[in-house]
Amino acid sequence: MTHLFDPLTLREVTFAHRVWMSPMMQFAAAPDGPATGTPTDWHVAHLGARAAGGAALVMVEATAVAAQGRSSDYDLGLWNDTQADAMRRLTTFIRSLGAVPGIQLVHAGRKGSTGRPWPDPDRPQNSWPTVGPSPVAFGRLPGPSELTVEQIASLVEAFGAAAARAAHAGFEVLELHGAHGYLIHQFLSPQSNHRTDGYGGSLTNRMRFATEVVSAVRSRWPDHLPLFFRKSATDWLAGDTEDARPGWTVADTIELATAVKELGVDLMDVSSGGSVPDAPILVGPGYQVPFAHAVRAKSGMPTAAVGLITEAEQAEAIVAGEQADAVFLGRELLRNPMWPRQAAAALGRSLPYPPQYTRAFT
Repeated sequence: MTHLFDPLTLREVTFAHRVWMSPMMQFAAAPDGPATGTPTDWHVAHLGARAAGGAALVMVEATAVAAQGRSSDYDLGLWNDTQADAMRRLTTFIRSLGAVPGIQLVHAGRKGSTGRPWPDPDRPQNSWPTVGPSPVAFGRLPGPSELTVEQIASLVEAFGAAAARAAHAGFEVLELHGAHGYLIHQFLSPQSNHRTDGYGGSLTNRMRFATEVVSAVRSRWPDHLPLFFRKSATDWLAGDTEDARPGWTVADTIELATAVKELGVDLMDVSSGGSVPDAPILVGPGYQVPFAHAVRAKSGMPTAAVGLITEAEQAEAIVAGEQADAVFLGRELLRNPMWPRQAAAALGRSLPYPPQYTRAFT
């Protein structure tokens, strides 16, 4: 018996099992001209390999809702219909391989315009100005401009419009990126949000942008399709560690999960960190699983766990022990696209495979 390879249904989407592919930025989108922000052959090969490898959900990387919400010129986007039409190539291919196609929406905020994470002399960093809830810089990056209330409303609308385009493109799961120090997280954390208006100060006010985005997206995303929310459960600062700086905490995440559940979020994808560059993160195998467990237990929201999950038995224990409802794999799937098939075999199960692979599994 294994729980990891049991199906899971959220709204009207059934996932064949609980091993899912995390959204991982590839910095490989078209950078220029009318095709800016559209997927390339790299995305087809990268995502298709993980779908063929047996992942039940294949999540397309963080995709920007606005041109200046990107981390680099090479990020995917969904701020226009050309991009949405181009995404159909991905959703059709992923679905043909038996996986559910999903996509994550993001605005990078003050962590935008940083370029690719490898040397790229033709595309310098800081090529456009960034924005954030407050003019507070992240580490050595240039400080952002503080968003006006009118600009905030425009960005809420941008998320909603991108959600509609994601549905048009054929995605069946939508995830909002509220983690890792990007814009939604910037509003949530007192590290980056120093506002004194209705979007800052109290926890309720700091959650306002997130809840407005969720409401806008849920109103444009089909009712029968699930909506996920990725959240850094903790900044690894005050309240969760001995660090004296104020930060977002696990208790805050539970309150947020409870609030967005009422607004139509179906699953919390629980990660951590990213709000400050020097947080004292205690990394180890499955180090974020307790956060997913706490959110699940105290909010009643289904969760997915992520972070140094590398072994079949480890993933099985997470799901069987009701610490999370599913596991997202990131780096492990970069190293080994066939991990889901191998894990199923190790646990006494088998997954359907493309006929082209028959010789390897019979």
